[in-house]
Amino acid sequence: MEPDEPDPLTTPLRPRAAPAVLRSFSIRNTFRAFSYRNYRIFYFGQLISLIGSWMTTTAEGWLVYQLTGSKALLGIVVAAATAPMLILSTVGGWLADNYPKRSILVCTQLGSMCVALTLAFLVWQEWITTWHLITLALVSGVIMAFDMPARQAFVIELTSKRDLVNAISLNSAAFNGARIIGPSVAGVLMAKLGIAMCFFVDGISFIAVIAGLLMLRIVPVDAPRRTASVLSETLSGFRYVLQSPLLLRVFGLFAVVGIFGWSYSVLMPAIARDTLHLDEEGYGLLLGANGVGALCGALIIAATGHVFSPRRLAFSGLWLFCVMIIGFALTSTFWLACLYLAVSGLGLILFFSSANSAVQLSVRDEMRGRVMGIWALVFGGVVPLGSLQAGAMAQYFGATATLIIGAIICTFAAVVTLNYARRDPNQAPAYLGTGD
Repeated sequence: MEPDEPDPLTTPLRPRAAPAVLRSFSIRNTFRAFSYRNYRIFYFGQLISLIGSWMTTTAEGWLVYQLTGSKALLGIVVAAATAPMLILSTVGGWLADNYPKRSILVCTQLGSMCVALTLAFLVWQEWITTWHLITLALVSGVIMAFDMPARQAFVIELTSKRDLVNAISLNSAAFNGARIIGPSVAGVLMAKLGIAMCFFVDGISFIAVIAGLLMLRIVPVDAPRRTASVLSETLSGFRYVLQSPLLLRVFGLFAVVGIFGWSYSVLMPAIARDTLHLDEEGYGLLLGANGVGALCGALIIAATGHVFSPRRLAFSGLWLFCVMIIGFALTSTFWLACLYLAVSGLGLILFFSSANSAVQLSVRDEMRGRVMGIWALVFGGVVPLGSLQAGAMAQYFGATATLIIGAIICTFAAVVTLNYARRDPNQAPAYLGTGD
């Protein structure tokens, strides 16, 4: 990629023909990635597994706060689950570029299944401690460091470059659809059958995605011939990113949002109990509302992402998210909290999906795994930092102040990024995708 390549997240808008806009709202365009058999199988297996994973996320946060009552420890557990990506995600990206991605994913899903079932067993036996939770979170982080780059780079092999934006958006829809179902089911299970059942159901749900992976018809591809060491090839991904202003801008803004924006999710159990005075079912509904909005955002991108500028989708979504998080921080009314979280979820997914699509469509095929490994590295770096800062700030200044300050910082970062891009003399009009 040349250093002066136009940035699809920040380039000026260019008018589009009306017919293309009208076609963008058809059902066929919204779900066109489903025309690929491999993608359909992978998608629905992944959806079932994601529902289970969100049940574990919901139950784990509630369990930590129930055991300790510590907001800081909520941040520590989340940080432990993502910190290993700081060390291993770039190696995972190299692995995805050099070995069959399906095989990598089968191994990571088996590992995740073992973690979930171990959690279920420890809770059932009433042996669970915070050290167990932190240790298993670290193991999950190691698995995720290899899973995320392979999963992100695998999508284009299941569809095509033409339909990659649509496929990524539908993946986001599955992720956020699971956010609606998973927390709601987890709230009921925790209240009726206990927290252990959430972890057990999650463990069993991995059977669906593993079976789906084994059913895929993948054309064997010869592994690339390696002429350099693993370290050298891994570092080549960093050189590739550093030479691209496009990727630097996207990763930079992504890092700020990950630290000061995404960390709102860490404080959800504390806000649910201390501010909104909710029980397990109310907590699950609160998370479910966030997922409803995110699902809507994912479907909007699936329907219109090949028509509208990624700049418009990404920055509009980010600013909407910031406003809604401030509203959520200031309310003590349950239904208003659900509304704010729903709209904030819509805004955040507009930003993240647009950024992800921009990155994947901007890199060479042979570098995609390593670049997505760096994407995972950034995620793995900012989430622990965001979790720790959110937990520590909330402990001393309160959750409300922490959320408001984070939203203001994200807004400022978006304004600076956009203004910098507009002053760039190398900037040129460009569109990401051409529609049908």
